[in-house]
Amino acid sequence: MGFKCGIVGLPNVGKSTLFNALTQTAAAAAANYPFCTIEPNVGQVPVPDPRLETIAKIGGSAQIIPTQITFVDIAGLVRGASQGEGLGNQFLSHIREVDAVCHVLRCFEDGDITHVEGRVDPLADAEIIETELMLADLDSLEKRFPALQKKSKGATDEETKIRLSLMERALTVLREGKPARVVEIAADERAIWPTLDLITSKPVLYVCNVEEASAATGNVHSAKVAQMAKAEGAAFVVISAAIEAEVAQLDAEERQAFLADLGLEETGLARMIRAGYGLLGLITYFTVGPKEARAWTIVKGTKGPGAAGVIHSDFERGFIRAETMAYDDYVKYKGEAAARDAGRLRLEGKEYVVADGDILHFRFNA
Repeated sequence: MGFKCGIVGLPNVGKSTLFNALTQTAAAAAANYPFCTIEPNVGQVPVPDPRLETIAKIGGSAQIIPTQITFVDIAGLVRGASQGEGLGNQFLSHIREVDAVCHVLRCFEDGDITHVEGRVDPLADAEIIETELMLADLDSLEKRFPALQKKSKGATDEETKIRLSLMERALTVLREGKPARVVEIAADERAIWPTLDLITSKPVLYVCNVEEASAATGNVHSAKVAQMAKAEGAAFVVISAAIEAEVAQLDAEERQAFLADLGLEETGLARMIRAGYGLLGLITYFTVGPKEARAWTIVKGTKGPGAAGVIHSDFERGFIRAETMAYDDYVKYKGEAAARDAGRLRLEGKEYVVADGDILHFRFNA
């Protein structure tokens, strides 16, 4: 699995420019007026991971297949979007389908680019977006709650009781002006919570779009967002969409030189992915052979059979064990054979929790 990140923000904050750069396409119209993106744009991009190229070289793999991340660019929201302002309702529905919400905030001054609110204030922008998403969730729950409440009166199953309790608690915090993600979820409620389909229950990544000169260090606006993100337990990254747009047009060698001149070690895409992975608790494992070296994304804490199931459901059902070696050992011993001879290749069973960077070969019954 990869993960799907919905890119939201007010009009003219640079999110479509960022989306275009990330996907290296011009699918989203980055024009200087609101609502230029009428339909959500979806782009899949490879997750950059230098470890994959290293193991492919050692393994003599003919092909390299990275894991993918999906970005969904959702048209600029405005104040009142939850009531349909700016065609907001049709876009809000698309946010419900993503794993994380990426708030792009304008942290740059530019008199040539209109701000829909007439000022540059990323904290106020974030509040507008969050308020609209909370109002959309509140509206959704208030429409569904009476029917569930009626159903629960004669219900004896535990799932209905849990669902009702979760709805009641979510309604309480939303009416207090807080996002649904502040609701405390018990272990036996975790599987049901996502089915409530609440936008504000999703983790948040704040992306500060700064001017080119501030790409490496951030600026006074992004510093305020960093404080807000820390207080909320949200993820945070500084990016210059303008730089990302330029980088997308360069080849690998030119790209590194260009980034170095700006004091950057990597692209904004790489920073976004790392922040997103951390936010969602995702890790990567690898498979390698003469045909291909491939990266696979799983949730941290996934056991062997679940990791195998990412490749194919038959692998999970028939899982016997996994031949396992750490990435560092694979590199140190320059391949599987020497790592095995050195006793660094292990046979792990169904209870093994896969670690980030593991190189796995699954044994299973067909």
